[in-house]
Amino acid sequence: MALTTYGSFPGTRPRRLRTTPAMRRMVAEARLHPADLILPAFVREGITSPVPIEAMPGVVQHTRDTLRKAAVEAVEAGVAGIMLFGVPEDEKKDGAGTAGTDPDGILQLAIRDVRDEVGDDLVIMSDLCLDEYTDHGHCGILDSEGRVDNDATLERYAEMAQVQADAGVHVVGPSGMMDGQIGVIRDALDQTGHEDVTVLAYTAKYSSAFYGPFREAVGSSLKGDRKTYQQDPANTRESLRELALDLQEGADMVMVKPAGPYLDILAKFADAVDVPVAAYQISGEYAMIEAAAEKGWIDREKAILESLTGIRRAGADVILTYWATEVARSLR
Repeated sequence: MALTTYGSFPGTRPRRLRTTPAMRRMVAEARLHPADLILPAFVREGITSPVPIEAMPGVVQHTRDTLRKAAVEAVEAGVAGIMLFGVPEDEKKDGAGTAGTDPDGILQLAIRDVRDEVGDDLVIMSDLCLDEYTDHGHCGILDSEGRVDNDATLERYAEMAQVQADAGVHVVGPSGMMDGQIGVIRDALDQTGHEDVTVLAYTAKYSSAFYGPFREAVGSSLKGDRKTYQQDPANTRESLRELALDLQEGADMVMVKPAGPYLDILAKFADAVDVPVAAYQISGEYAMIEAAAEKGWIDREKAILESLTGIRRAGADVILTYWATEVARSLR
């Protein structure tokens, strides 16, 4: 019988390394671990029971008490951290987002609650942005012509960093995409005795259609869009420029957001830097898989793991995902 050949070498069969689950597991190049995962969580002021987010089945706006429980569950599952987003009462929103820098604002209270509950067993992260707290829904202070004023916004971010650090946060996540925000926040932390607080830079945050469900989750007041400060989905070079600037200004970690549509950017970041690289699997990515699974069009669990493995394979050291606790349990 004639010997069948494959490629340049007689008898080469890549499929030999795929023959059994144990073989595939042994040679897998990208592996998920609970310590790779961060749970984003929303805590809402003025509610007595969790409020389901319609566009994100299985995700809720927490009360302070249920947030504590979610934090404990994340620790028990082996999740690395939790990223907290505050949702204030509508009447507390104003043009300056003052609820965001109130020491007794909902996010600062939530940071204290989680820190009291789990201490250092979970890395407590906070969203450092004004959009949840402004009555116009933008990530910064508006000037007389209705444009986001970069430098006036930086002053507010410096205040936010200080009050979040005072509340006990381990990591601040500046997500507003203002020029110079990392340097200003780093200086504010260092000058107020918070040298150990880590800065996770939202370095490549694209102006994405996939944020829709998130805006329900935080009760956004936004009219219009954020295209003048978030990045253009068509561009790569500006993300690399942002990366260089954030590192120069003192970022300890960098992020790509969204994750799935921007795996090419994620891979470029991972190749270019020697700091941890995070990726945020955002609300729209979550909602698509949940909706398709609810219709019976895809296998939910397999699709979740495949999506996260793809993000990990592209170079993410840390993945923010709303499935963090569920997936961490399945991996243990």
